[in-house]
Amino acid sequence: MERISRHHMLMQMAMTASLRSTCQRKQVGALLAIDGRPISIGYGGAPSHFPHCDESICDLTKPCTRTVHAEANAIAFAARKGIATEGSALYCTLAPCLDCAKLLINSGVLHVNYLETYRNSDGIILLATAGIIVSKLQLASYA
Repeated sequence: MERISRHHMLMQMAMTASLRSTCQRKQVGALLAIDGRPISIGYGGAPSHFPHCDESICDLTKPCTRTVHAEANAIAFAARKGIATEGSALYCTLAPCLDCAKLLINSGVLHVNYLETYRNSDGIILLATAGIIVSKLQLASYA
């Protein structure tokens, strides 16, 4: 039996987390890891203790302003539990938006791995400008 790489394992875990997302626009999962070990997981959805996203609440023809992004949720969980994110790597099913990129920079993330390109590349550009290593991974190798 062939053993999968840590990259593969961590991205598979982010993909599994995306299945918990309640966002009607896009299901996104994220995982923070240090030394190849997961430290926090997040997925997109309404803030804690608020109703899940659905057609009666969300207008899919407009940009979403309600969902907390997967990356932000992974960072928030780590912060709530006192887990340091300095020196971590992010595995995310979608490239970070600009606001999430800012959070990742200030959280000390050093490497961002993603599968799918976000509609706006400003987040990726900011991460690269900050010296963070950004890698687009191939979906075929993580299916």
